[in-house]
Amino acid sequence: MSTTLDTILRTAAAKWGDHPAVLSPDGDLTFGELDSWATEFASAIAALAGPPGSVVALALELHPMFAPAFFGIVRSGRVAALVNPLLREDALVHVLGLVGASTVVATPDMALRLIGVRDRLPGLGTVVLTHQPDLPTPELDGLRTVADLRQEASPRSHPVDPPVDPDALAVLQFTSGTTGPAKAVRLTHRNLTTNAEQIAFAHRVSHSSILFDHLPTFHLMHLTTPVTAGATLVLWPDPDLLGSLDAAARYGATHYYSLPVRLSRMASEPALAGHRVPTLTAMLSGGSALAPNSAAVLARELGVTVAQGYGLQETSPLTHFADLDDPRPGSCGLPVPGTACRVVHVETRAPLPPGETGEVQIRGPQVMAGYLGRPDGAHLDPEGWFSTGDVGHVDADGHLYLSDRLNDTYKYDNWLVCPTEVENVLMTHPLVRDCVVLDVPDEHSGAVGVAVVVPRTPGTGEEQFSSYIAERLPYYQHLRAVRIAESIPRSPTGKVQRRQLRGQFFAHLISRPIAQTSQDPSEGKNMFILINRFTVTGDNKEFEETLEGMTAFMTSHAGFRSHKLYHSAKDPQIYVEISEWDDPSGHRQAMGSEEFKGWVGRLMKLATADPAPFTVLKDYAAAA
Repeated sequence: MSTTLDTILRTAAAKWGDHPAVLSPDGDLTFGELDSWATEFASAIAALAGPPGSVVALALELHPMFAPAFFGIVRSGRVAALVNPLLREDALVHVLGLVGASTVVATPDMALRLIGVRDRLPGLGTVVLTHQPDLPTPELDGLRTVADLRQEASPRSHPVDPPVDPDALAVLQFTSGTTGPAKAVRLTHRNLTTNAEQIAFAHRVSHSSILFDHLPTFHLMHLTTPVTAGATLVLWPDPDLLGSLDAAARYGATHYYSLPVRLSRMASEPALAGHRVPTLTAMLSGGSALAPNSAAVLARELGVTVAQGYGLQETSPLTHFADLDDPRPGSCGLPVPGTACRVVHVETRAPLPPGETGEVQIRGPQVMAGYLGRPDGAHLDPEGWFSTGDVGHVDADGHLYLSDRLNDTYKYDNWLVCPTEVENVLMTHPLVRDCVVLDVPDEHSGAVGVAVVVPRTPGTGEEQFSSYIAERLPYYQHLRAVRIAESIPRSPTGKVQRRQLRGQFFAHLISRPIAQTSQDPSEGKNMFILINRFTVTGDNKEFEETLEGMTAFMTSHAGFRSHKLYHSAKDPQIYVEISEWDDPSGHRQAMGSEEFKGWVGRLMKLATADPAPFTVLKDYAAAA
């Protein structure tokens, strides 16, 4: 039975008031204390943040003050926008402006970044610190903390009216923005409370469970799930991998949560065998795929089940989780209760049988209400299915196996290629420490694969890696080029920043617009003309916004004359752009910048380019 987020906290406080709710090196809270803090902070927010329904942004640092701040925001009837505290200035301006946040509860580091862009956020009235920084910071003097507001609040002076409608908007979360500007995901109380129940069931969380959270930032599911079950949440921000196991043992943890990148590194630690957590029943991974060999090492050395799940911001987040009695290597597991999953052909959208690869679709009560600023239901097909953008297959028993993001796949001679499959083969090469496979446009085949490789031995050549793949995979999965690097940039959650890599290493392959010079009769200069035909593979609106941003950047350079974008009347996925420059030098200067490379990489995540050579035979308008 669905309820509200406020109700699950009130229920936990009534049933388990003296039981530990949140434990951490920065302080502890019982369920009763958490409930009281939430009421007091709700009263403070009611006085600061505008009427019910106003948006209050909250940074997700792994700190105990997140819990009373979050429940205080929703108890006050305001909407919590959950912001990654690691975002830089421009990204902060985008997400806070997108949701119209009137108040921000920020980490000290994030508050310092906000100070520099405060003039770009006219709707932002108040900044509250999650906690005081360890060192004196004059720039933050005068800003109050969550604890300060809680002590100042008077519930009688500012009474709160918690939401009672399970379908009311509760939370705004943000997509990663890897294929364009981040979108705001609208989640209701029903979405989040139902998913907390689904997670508690799938993860086997009960009142006696102790959940050890070893992630770099706070994920809401790790708060709502233990509150729903009356379990204890331990926050451990220290990044030391083996030290976290010792801490988990001291707390008597039953569940250990971390990221695949951290667990993979832990599995490679020579001293892992010397660490034990006797109370641990499961080690849980999410966010991206955990390599099966890493999971096997951890399971063997620690004597616990290692399992992973699957979900998205749009699904509150969990949709799948491994069977803890029978986790299958490489699988995300089975749908959680009340959730349906199917795989469809990426072009025809016809449902596919078990074993065939296509786009994953989800239907269930945890699927979001929609994206902010877009019509209700626009994210669903006529049958109510949500297309995840992930590519994978389901086996005969219903276990989901992911291959890639749809935007990361590409077509070579009409063959669908999943870069992860090529990466998995490349990682078996004894000299490969890390790698990522990307795609770049190709005039003849549509797209070709390229790779960035981090070798184990300095001075390793590139050709042997291309040959290694050629010997083991069919022609359409071969690599056109390989580049050697010392490391591969990843996001704080361990995800590869593909568009950055594409621009950094392969801009010379993807920046290939067709350029011709013609005499401009009006000015007597050599006009530089570029013509590109795009086939959009992602979201049309995102493509148009990205191309508009790229064009805005180009217009700031000397020599830019005009830009026109044409949309096919027959095929909504086809666009043609024509831009004109006074001469090639200004265009070359713009193309040489890192910002341009970033725009190109972003654009190529949304569309394939199909340039074709043209020459100007005659300018009939000028002749007339």
